[in-house]
Amino acid sequence: MDHLNDLSSSLSFASSYLSNGSSGNYVSASANSQSTEHLSLSRLSDNLERLLLDAQYDYGDADIVVEGVAVGVNRCILAARSQFFHELFKKGNDDSKKEGKPQYMMSELVPFGGVGYEAFKVVLNYLYTGKLKPPPPEVSTVSTCVDDNCAHEACGPAINYAVELMYAAATFQMKELVHVVQRRLTNFVEKALVEDVIPILVASFHCKQSQLFSHCIQRVAKSDLDNVVLEKELPHEVFDSIKSLRLESQQMDESSMLEMEPGEEKRLKSIGRIHKALDSDDVELVTLLLKESDSISLDGAYALHYAVAYCDPKIVKEVLGLRLANTNLRNARGHTVLHVAARRKEPAVLVPLLNSGASALETTLDGQTAVAICRRLTRPKDYNENTKQGEVSNKDRICIDLLEREMRRNSMAVDMSNTSQVIADDLNVRLDYFENRVAFARLLFPAEAKLAMEMADHPTSGYTGLLASKGSSGNLREVDLNETPSVRSKRLQEKLHALIKTVQMGRRFFPHCSEVLDKFLDDEMDMADYFLEKGTPEEQKNKKMRFLELKDDVQKAFCRDVAEKRGPELTASSSSSSSPKEGVNRKVRKRSS
Repeated sequence: MDHLNDLSSSLSFASSYLSNGSSGNYVSASANSQSTEHLSLSRLSDNLERLLLDAQYDYGDADIVVEGVAVGVNRCILAARSQFFHELFKKGNDDSKKEGKPQYMMSELVPFGGVGYEAFKVVLNYLYTGKLKPPPPEVSTVSTCVDDNCAHEACGPAINYAVELMYAAATFQMKELVHVVQRRLTNFVEKALVEDVIPILVASFHCKQSQLFSHCIQRVAKSDLDNVVLEKELPHEVFDSIKSLRLESQQMDESSMLEMEPGEEKRLKSIGRIHKALDSDDVELVTLLLKESDSISLDGAYALHYAVAYCDPKIVKEVLGLRLANTNLRNARGHTVLHVAARRKEPAVLVPLLNSGASALETTLDGQTAVAICRRLTRPKDYNENTKQGEVSNKDRICIDLLEREMRRNSMAVDMSNTSQVIADDLNVRLDYFENRVAFARLLFPAEAKLAMEMADHPTSGYTGLLASKGSSGNLREVDLNETPSVRSKRLQEKLHALIKTVQMGRRFFPHCSEVLDKFLDDEMDMADYFLEKGTPEEQKNKKMRFLELKDDVQKAFCRDVAEKRGPELTASSSSSSSPKEGVNRKVRKRSS
């Protein structure tokens, strides 16, 4: 947090009132006068700060919505302190009001870059008080990463937080604060990884900070970042400036330029066409281009690296499906596709890569594993975010857990024999068990279940488990009277295979979620203890109510499935079971011929 303390020590009321070139008694009298004036201003600053810190003084007449949170502000103070707000409030905002107060969206006030809640509160405190105090403890959750070995001198969250301050200070026309933040960002430029300099470069461009911009341009132009990455991530004008600098510095001598003609030039054009096809989500065109080209391959174009960095997860799966890419191939900077995916932090990209053989143990040239990269880019605020059961889990935590688990995982295949032994041989009973297991997973762990189903190529549409039963008064499965027994058996076998594969994917990538499901299916009381043991009494009460609802849904769906497939003679016995597991274990009586 030293960089934040540097910010606070750089601004002070006192500097505005020190006299220059005075001497003698005048200096003494002036000093006393200034001391009294400074004390008065300091008290005024503390009094204004109450408007922000004390709920009893909440007399805000407008709201600024930041990350979904409405922050009350006093327009007269902001207008007096910032010309930007003066012009904004003078226009009025009659179209957007909440409880009679005008409401402004931070995303509209600062269109070029995001400003988070914590950064805005620090800037707001400076607007009210004229002081940049040491940051409150909650700022550390957005200005540090979750890597215990990181000094947080130039990690991703530290840079991004300072960039947020720059966007806010520059947009709100706070020159003193801009100057202080710019100095901090300049220090980052030399210390940070070149990839992490990109946000600083973009911010300096949009905020028109020429000195910082020049410093960033020089660092990036001298780096080994290729033009494909720069063109994708930088504004067009900035990219052109870097290209010009690289040409001026003559990084390519005459002999290397001769090598590009004509073969290298043709190869680069082929790579560009493949990347454009990926941008258009057209993997079929990629295949066609590979067939037509005699000078480039999928690995030669680093197509999987490109798709992992910039394309939809569906396209990543399709590229992997071509089975033409080496999942552990290193690009010119020594990064595997998993290293690139770690920077993106998208579980739907990581899972198919891991499932296709990408190694989590590979390191970059500076010794960073994929999980270390991911940790250096993740804020404690995001990693420790509490997710309620049944809601989509936090992506940052999922990514880190996936990569850490994969590093610990041995090479043994998932063993489903224990599960198979407790399931009766009857096909329909096995379907009951796996359908309701997957359905329960979709209720409690929607993000994890979705990824597992996608990796198993298990379509979520037309699903006939617990979720399909909600709000439906009819049977869980549609019956085709024209379907022959052999066709029906084949269809159910295929469905069972997809369900089992889904559970296998869940066991591999999300073992903790699978453990929860195992406990529920093995012993509902054990599951209840596992699920309800934590939290305040009120939270435990809500969890218990939710748990009972889910348990009831599972049981009802299971009983309806049994009743439909086995006839009325088994309905009573199935309904009397107290848990899905009991129904699964019970041998199905043979129907009389």
